[in-house]
Amino acid sequence: MAPHHLPFYLAPESGTDTLMVVMGVFLIAAVLWVGTLYWKLHSLPERMAHKSQKLQFEFVAVLGLISLFTHMHIFWIAGLLLAMIDLPDFGTPLRSIAGSVERIAEGAPTADGQDLRTGSDIAMPPAGEPDSAAKEPTHA
Repeated sequence: MAPHHLPFYLAPESGTDTLMVVMGVFLIAAVLWVGTLYWKLHSLPERMAHKSQKLQFEFVAVLGLISLFTHMHIFWIAGLLLAMIDLPDFGTPLRSIAGSVERIAEGAPTADGQDLRTGSDIAMPPAGEPDSAAKEPTHA
């Protein structure tokens, strides 16, 4: 049979198999595409938590890494669920309460009765008038 009658997918005499080269390039491109798709899917919970500024972002990221290295999909599912849930922010109100309590504690009198505060925020009675506590009669 003459070489010009052979099908295109058979290698010519030069030894270059065109179909094998095309399929090799296609295989490499397909592996890279599937790998990229896998990484995007795997980082989905982390991207969701980061985009919405969730408090549990670090925890979701750690769950994603654990699922990556252990191949246990339950960690990925837990991270996805945690990224979708809005946890209430208890830290901000508690920090505000702690700051208010510190300001109150700074103004509390000491054991010897002297006020710890200094400056213009202290309302002192005039020097000539006695305290209002001294004016009240005692019921003894």
